Amino acid sequence: MQNYVLTLITFLPILGILFLLPVPKQNKNVIRVIAAVFTGLQVVLAVWIFMNFDRSTTAFQFTEQYKWIPSFNIEYFMGIDGLSVSMVLLTALLSFICIFASWGIDRGVKGYFAMFLLLDTGMVGVFCALDFFLFYIFWEVMLLPMYFLIGIWGSPSRREPDGMVRGGPYAAIKFFLYTLFGSVLMLLAMLVFYFNVQDPVTGGHTFNMLHIMDQSNHSGVLLIDTIRRVLYVALFIGFAIKVPVFPFHTWLPDAHVEAPTAISVILAGVLLKMGTYGMLRISFPMLPDAMKFEYFAYGMAILGLVNIIYGAFCAMAQKDLKKLVAYSSISHMGIVLLGMSGLTSLGMNGAVMQMFNHGTGTAMLFLLVGVVYDRAHHRNIDEFGGLAVRMPIYAAVVSLAFFAGLGLPGLSSFISEAFSFLGAFGSTVFNLKAITIISTIGIVLTAGYFLWTFQRMFLGELNPRYADLPEINGRELFTLVPLGVIIIILGVYPAPLLDLIKVSLNNLVDVVISSGAPTVLGLQ
Repeated sequence: MQNYVLTLITFLPILGILFLLPVPKQNKNVIRVIAAVFTGLQVVLAVWIFMNFDRSTTAFQFTEQYKWIPSFNIEYFMGIDGLSVSMVLLTALLSFICIFASWGIDRGVKGYFAMFLLLDTGMVGVFCALDFFLFYIFWEVMLLPMYFLIGIWGSPSRREPDGMVRGGPYAAIKFFLYTLFGSVLMLLAMLVFYFNVQDPVTGGHTFNMLHIMDQSNHSGVLLIDTIRRVLYVALFIGFAIKVPVFPFHTWLPDAHVEAPTAISVILAGVLLKMGTYGMLRISFPMLPDAMKFEYFAYGMAILGLVNIIYGAFCAMAQKDLKKLVAYSSISHMGIVLLGMSGLTSLGMNGAVMQMFNHGTGTAMLFLLVGVVYDRAHHRNIDEFGGLAVRMPIYAAVVSLAFFAGLGLPGLSSFISEAFSFLGAFGSTVFNLKAITIISTIGIVLTAGYFLWTFQRMFLGELNPRYADLPEINGRELFTLVPLGVIIIILGVYPAPLLDLIKVSLNNLVDVVISSGAPTVLGLQ
């Protein structure tokens, strides 16, 4: 199975769509079960990959390489290393959980689950592709279903008191335009690489990422420092929109607030990570000298600082619980940027751990927002109060998610945040000490808005309006318990995740520091 496991885990959801097509749209439970079965099989394959992944090598594993469009030297080239395997595991887990979080979708069920499965394929494909052209196709495939999932199954259009029109369609268009702009910049950079990188075997142009990472294959305009820096900026903006990095962040709160619960989980848990993954997979190894250019490195660290502080202050100002969690994601992704910017093994490992841990933690938070919204039909924090009396189990799960979000020792986010801050502070390539010290203010702000929110929602006297509010049910706990278990286990014993990623990330740091050695990246 090693020869085709990545194809299986990527395209199983497409097979699920084929099984959905003949099912009458009235058979809603059959449609839901089919989607659950195929995403469940993805989880099984992800576990198999986890168990069989060789943690001792920097080589790409489970590779599949076939000629696809020979006239342009485009290949179907798939493979994973420590960086991508963690994201594949996260995507498979969250996709499966989100099927059950979507069980309450009752309008256009067949279309919803078909779009979700297509989105699933796009996300996994992004993390497995090693041909730039193939990577770009998966990146764009993911864009279309997300547009429809937010626009059709999100909140209906409405006119706000300020005269602005809001709702799912507005948020979907905003998301689409922002992401499409970033995709155009990535496409232009990809074409520059294609026409200025030689395939060492055929001598022709190539989209092969490993060949592009090998600096000895670069020619033409790629030998000009200014062009390389322009390319780096173009790629950075394209990926920064997805993270999202300030000031490209404004699409995120709207998309989260208007999207269905499961789509908010995917947005925060997986899609945001594609931005930082793209930087680590493409920008860093393909243009290592540009990454080491001090203005870019300091710029990334400063943008990380802005994300951390600005996102935390915005979260603290929110009255809508879902928007608070959305802004908290902006803040936490700033920690990833800061950890990456120092080019240290500790910071880089912390950044990727934070990508995974934030994915599980923020998924819990959005699922929990959905639980209370389904019962109270609003998300206004100030209108709740004393819910711990009526919903003690729900309050306990929320407290776990909040404490994970604020980085409590013993929970997974503490380890990754500590590594990211320590790695940036201890950088010997750039002096990021002042930026890191200021960034730690975000830790206090994060604790402030999570604890203040918990106090307003769960403590004090029970609001009489919610005296009959139902407790969290079994299906909802089924989506939350696995995430909570992962958060606790990785908080106490982070070795399973760290062992998975550290060899590949330490190698990536060496590649960037040495401006790229031509033989360090290989296949297995």
